Amino acid sequence: MRRRITPEAYARLALASAIGLAVVVLTGAGVRLTDSGLGCPDWPRCEGEVVPPLSVNALIEFGNRVFSGLVGLVAVAAFVGAWLREPRDRGLIWLAALPPIGAAAQGGIGAFVVATHLTPALVMLHFGLSMLILVPAVALVWRARTPPQRRGRPGDPLMVWTVRAATVLGGLTLFAGTVATAAGPHAGADDEHQVVQRLDFRGGDTLEWAIHRHALIAVALGLTVILGWWLARKRGGSAQLVETLTLSGILMAAQGLLGSVQYGLGLPADMVWAHVALATGNWIVLLWATANAGRPSRSAPREPVADGNLLASP
Repeated sequence: MRRRITPEAYARLALASAIGLAVVVLTGAGVRLTDSGLGCPDWPRCEGEVVPPLSVNALIEFGNRVFSGLVGLVAVAAFVGAWLREPRDRGLIWLAALPPIGAAAQGGIGAFVVATHLTPALVMLHFGLSMLILVPAVALVWRARTPPQRRGRPGDPLMVWTVRAATVLGGLTLFAGTVATAAGPHAGADDEHQVVQRLDFRGGDTLEWAIHRHALIAVALGLTVILGWWLARKRGGSAQLVETLTLSGILMAAQGLLGSVQYGLGLPADMVWAHVALATGNWIVLLWATANAGRPSRSAPREPVADGNLLASP
């Protein structure tokens, strides 16, 4: 008889996969911000060897590869677990298939990133795909932890679409941030020994232009989150949705403050890494809020309905 996995056990496995995929974003950012992008100038080996040389940059770069591979295995385990879960949920199986595919694609893109000496467009694609992989990963956790009767519940249309708009703006903010990073001082490799391209489509003003556009979109995102929070309180949004949007607002405020400080200090690497960490966390929160908001309906429920909480027991 095939081994069966309970819904509770599978929810924990899905959560482990999502956490691992989020941490990979941070380790990847660490590679760039420590100038370790070309610490291993070939792929999948490091300078032709299975074991990397004893240099800081090589160990950081190769360590990120190993960790990403381990997280990919956890994502594969989540896919296999979706087949073994009882009762079987076909929606979970389809969602669980996407993170392993994305992780495999990341490996291929990573090889091209190294081969092309950190071409900005490929580096941006590498980061963007990491954020896209989090979409099915978070959706998988939400579906695994949310009973069928609570999925897709109707909600006030204006509230639902405002929350969805916030998530879209969150994605645009992330993209604008990658443009600013690609034009900034952190090229991802040691400039003294390796020539790495930066975005310069506006000449010497590229970085300033990108930072200001990034800030404007972030302000629009913050205002949209506040509006969604207000609508959730006034138009029957669940307590969990209000809490999730509150958390998003706090993260946005922290990002804004940190962004202003790091800009004034000349973009120190540790602050940029913290900014990426906050952005990743807020992206996950926005995805969770979108799931909790439900679907738009002409007649929203009069009483808030309890729904998923990311850290609560299923």
